[in-house]
Amino acid sequence: MIVPTLLGITVIVFAISRIAPGDPVSSHISSRGEFDVKKTIDVRKERLKLYGLDKPIHIQYVNWLWRVTRLDFGQSVKHNRPVIKLIADRLPITLTLNLIALVFIYAISLPTGVLAAVKHGRFFDRAISVFFLVLWSLPIMWVGQMLIGYFAGPAFKSWFPPAGISSIYADRLSFFQWLFDRLWHLALPVVCLTYTGFAYLSKQVRAEMLENLSMDYVRTARAKGLPESAVIFRHVFRNSLVPVITITASLFPAVFAGSVIVEKIFSIPGMGLLMFEAVANRDYNVVMALATIAGILNMIALLLADIAYALADPRVTFEGNT
Repeated sequence: MIVPTLLGITVIVFAISRIAPGDPVSSHISSRGEFDVKKTIDVRKERLKLYGLDKPIHIQYVNWLWRVTRLDFGQSVKHNRPVIKLIADRLPITLTLNLIALVFIYAISLPTGVLAAVKHGRFFDRAISVFFLVLWSLPIMWVGQMLIGYFAGPAFKSWFPPAGISSIYADRLSFFQWLFDRLWHLALPVVCLTYTGFAYLSKQVRAEMLENLSMDYVRTARAKGLPESAVIFRHVFRNSLVPVITITASLFPAVFAGSVIVEKIFSIPGMGLLMFEAVANRDYNVVMALATIAGILNMIALLLADIAYALADPRVTFEGNT
């Protein structure tokens, strides 16, 4: 289903980008001195023809799709560079940011969710539930501004840089110094991407653990004298993984989408900031390329989730029966 789904994504994104008012040529034509209507119209027609935007919309889509099959996403109007080169420069930054965020989300949400379920009704369970509910309610844009104001501003603590991914002298650093400098710059953006993710996932882990803790097989395992750790991790936790994997498959697209806001706030030159600029400038080729790549990454995440189902539960098969 990956191929037809991806094809449907490209059709929808292409149609929406063309329906939106304006075009990349009009947004980049500016007149100096006396306004010459005829000259502006002629320049616009010439540039529309140059980028293939003078053809009917269905012809534009077919031509674009044919180029994509050869990994040619066209030329960026704003940057005047091949789109594939822009993405090659920006994609590693966004993937690094999102992968670090996902590692922290799992490292925090899984143990806290399990512990909250084991200590159901006690102080830790109630405190962590309230704390995560508060985190879930905080908008990323506000949290990002507060982090910059309190931890990256001269008025309070200048512990972290307010923007960028590297210092201006990073090219003169050794590898480990460069790595520390990169992580130092990514610290606040990673916090922005993780707090809602582990708040949501931890609540779901807790709910699934509580549901399985009330099952008959748990009472049977305890009656047989199995250690409580074996009951929790060997039986309850493993049986709680399948619903959690379903949630995890949708977590990556959410984090990836959130990086658009985070990269804009912290001026991180990744795919999120590139998408923001492309939409603002009606840079069709960049928007279509980023939407296609985002769709591919999301479907890969769903595919990995399907594979993880079978690894977590041997009863799950992909032959129509479970």
